[in-house]
Amino acid sequence: MTNRGILKGLVTKSTGSWYQVLGEDNQRYECRIKGKFRIKGIKTTNPIAVGDRVTIEPEQEEGFAVITTLEPRKNYIIRRSINLSKQTQIIGANLDQALLVVTLASPPTSMGFIDRFLVTAEAYSIPAVLVFNKLDLFSDEGLEILHEYQSVYTKIGYTCLEVSALEGTNLTSLHALLQDKISLVSGHSGVGKSTLINALIPDISLKTGQISSWSDKGKHTTTFAEMLDLPFGGSLIDTPGIRELGVVDIEPQELSHFFPEMRALMNQCRFNNCRHINEPGCAVMEAVEQEEIDLSRYESYLSIYHNEDSRH
Repeated sequence: MTNRGILKGLVTKSTGSWYQVLGEDNQRYECRIKGKFRIKGIKTTNPIAVGDRVTIEPEQEEGFAVITTLEPRKNYIIRRSINLSKQTQIIGANLDQALLVVTLASPPTSMGFIDRFLVTAEAYSIPAVLVFNKLDLFSDEGLEILHEYQSVYTKIGYTCLEVSALEGTNLTSLHALLQDKISLVSGHSGVGKSTLINALIPDISLKTGQISSWSDKGKHTTTFAEMLDLPFGGSLIDTPGIRELGVVDIEPQELSHFFPEMRALMNQCRFNNCRHINEPGCAVMEAVEQEEIDLSRYESYLSIYHNEDSRH
């Protein structure tokens, strides 16, 4: 093969050291990174992420190329491991929206985890949607609890959907939401993310994992990020199940900007540098006392502000 020169492309899969890129010639290339990416001060473990727009240079061997440049990102979403390494990882780039698949049981998704995800999406200007899965497991009493849980988020402007990936309930609403958009799909291991994607893309056959009975946490079945084409238009970026989500790159004094219900009240605080923790004349604390701001949301704010990683 002769060298075909520089091509533009879209990163569709990442396995850590190799990337799959869909070139503008509609060919898929297995790509590695030209070494200079690692010395540009990018502090994440992955300098290139699924969803990135890049330029590639095909190599002599058919189907292989080198990523030479990364085009500016419209946005991206990042996670930080809360273990001792504190490594950060870009989990998707150039997104139209980010979906978090959550469950109230088997395994339960904590509000602290949801709030960290929403704050991260707000910080990077990515519209976020909460997809409550496993509707088939709920009794009438469980449904009441689910609706209370959802109301915490719908009243502050977030879109919430209730679905059953297993039974296909409300999947048409999800279709409408995803059509012609690039959407990141994330969530704890075991929340039914792979089952949901299998229902949306019937011929994909993603491996689904059973819940690990001793911890009620799912086993990881997705080990790398991948962009999947939806049959009705648009793409999903499927990400490895996340057990914890540390918030990165947000200064404590900016944190309340990423809680919509706090952002709406900030100009009403007595002090313009109010931290909303113990200051007199704080409109946010007053709203919490009046139950206008949900206590669980305020507790998440304090937890993130003080850099506590326990509420996951």
